[in-house]
Amino acid sequence: MRSPDLRGVGMTSQRTRDRMAERLARQGIGDRRVLQVMAGEPRHLFLDEALSHRAYEDTSLPIGHGQTLSQPWIVARMTELVIQETPGRVLEIGTGSGYQTLVLSRLVTELWSVERINALHRRAGERLRLLGVHNARLRLADGGHGWPEAAPFAVILLTACASELPMPLLAQLADGGVIIAPVAGKDGCQWLMRVRRRGDQFEKQRLEPVRFVPLLEGVIR
Repeated sequence: MRSPDLRGVGMTSQRTRDRMAERLARQGIGDRRVLQVMAGEPRHLFLDEALSHRAYEDTSLPIGHGQTLSQPWIVARMTELVIQETPGRVLEIGTGSGYQTLVLSRLVTELWSVERINALHRRAGERLRLLGVHNARLRLADGGHGWPEAAPFAVILLTACASELPMPLLAQLADGGVIIAPVAGKDGCQWLMRVRRRGDQFEKQRLEPVRFVPLLEGVIR
């Protein structure tokens, strides 16, 4: 991986990142920690060079293999929901480009992240090492299986949409912990859900409508 410009110029400059953070604040992101991290980190490095000038637009963008880098508001909103729980140990299902992983890594103590597509897994690892991320562990695996030997987790975050939450993930959630996940209803509409474990019971709360790629099984090497 060639050495990129971490600072950015033009449409990837610090001024552009600051404008993105200001827009997120207007859109309701209230946690200053999230806004500061997103203003400070080079989102453009998580896209192919041909798309880097669009990195700070309010839209999702393709990263190959049928996957996308979520729009900044979704990354900020999901990060805000995670750190509201003051977590010590977080599991992310769907590393993707690694950008959500980067943002989380700056705000949580311990982070585990699983990706099923080897090309994305390797590329994300390269980017995160370049940016000095030392508290995130990455694994190539089927995300629906979670990371059992590292459980229990205070928070599990899914960055792909499930029709129902996989049982292994529910089992790996600590008592009192939460899963933040997009879930598709029978009508096909997706909702961001917060699911809290209370012993053997799971309390579900619907938050807002979203649109994510589906959570798929298996590993692509």
